[in-house]
Amino acid sequence: MNTTHVIFGTGPVGRAIMNELVNRGENVRMVNRSGHMELSKTQQKHVTISKANAYDVDAVRDVVHGAEVVYQAAQPSYSQWPEKFPPLQEAILEGTAAAGAKLVIADNLYMYGDVDGKIHEELPYSATTRKGQIRAQLAQTALDAHHDGKLQVTIGRAADFYGPYVRSSTLGERVFEPLLAGKTASVPGNPDLPHSYTFISDFGKALVMLGAHESAYGQVWHVPNASICTTRELVEKAAAQLGKPAKLSGMSTFMMRVGGLFVPEARETVEMMYEFNTPFVVDSSKFVATFGDISTPTEEGLRQTLAWYEHQLVTAA
Repeated sequence: MNTTHVIFGTGPVGRAIMNELVNRGENVRMVNRSGHMELSKTQQKHVTISKANAYDVDAVRDVVHGAEVVYQAAQPSYSQWPEKFPPLQEAILEGTAAAGAKLVIADNLYMYGDVDGKIHEELPYSATTRKGQIRAQLAQTALDAHHDGKLQVTIGRAADFYGPYVRSSTLGERVFEPLLAGKTASVPGNPDLPHSYTFISDFGKALVMLGAHESAYGQVWHVPNASICTTRELVEKAAAQLGKPAKLSGMSTFMMRVGGLFVPEARETVEMMYEFNTPFVVDSSKFVATFGDISTPTEEGLRQTLAWYEHQLVTAA
């Protein structure tokens, strides 16, 4: 199979990129630690799975050999970011450069810190949180490599995800599984504040578009999101599709700290609580003006998300 696209990471973001490329008839190589991934029959026609150590520059170079575009959608667990994320991304960057390929990086918005107003690409990297500073370091290193002529790099940034395969997210299993069961969904912070959310398929499509346009390289892009609403309004829309009551509770910072005593992922979320205690609105006008508004309407994104969660619950039963 003549593969021109290589994706590091087979989680929700990697899958979303893969699906967009397969929809375009492209051949894809997915890379993870196991060399295994569940694929549909259609995907099997276009996708190969490779096992590789993404922390090893030579291994990265070998697995991306012959590729035109590499997508970096891999990350260590939340609690291992400080020691593992920088060497992971550095190896992928160096290996991709050695193979002569371009690099598209899937990123988030942590590096800006607590922003007063809309979050846009020209903001300084002012994060005081540990994870925000790591994200800032990773982004700056990648952009420096581009401007130094080492390789071509572009960065796409998304808000909190929701959609098929998205479990560990504000709008993940703690929301949709309880809703399906008629129970109370749980979200961090104040659910009555406006908050941008990115449908995972839109993120995948946006990253593929960035990788395909020479003009996108050397820049940061905020991917489009559907119209802004509060978290409560979004949960109410999901509940309405199910014909069930919208039961929702917000977890305070104190509650998250208590939860963090037992769950490492909850503990790591505490420093990011500012995102859920103040309005969190992303400005994607740069992307929209350049490439168009590709955002999926919220109702359709929720329909696909609920259908996936329903299937998972039926399969697990």
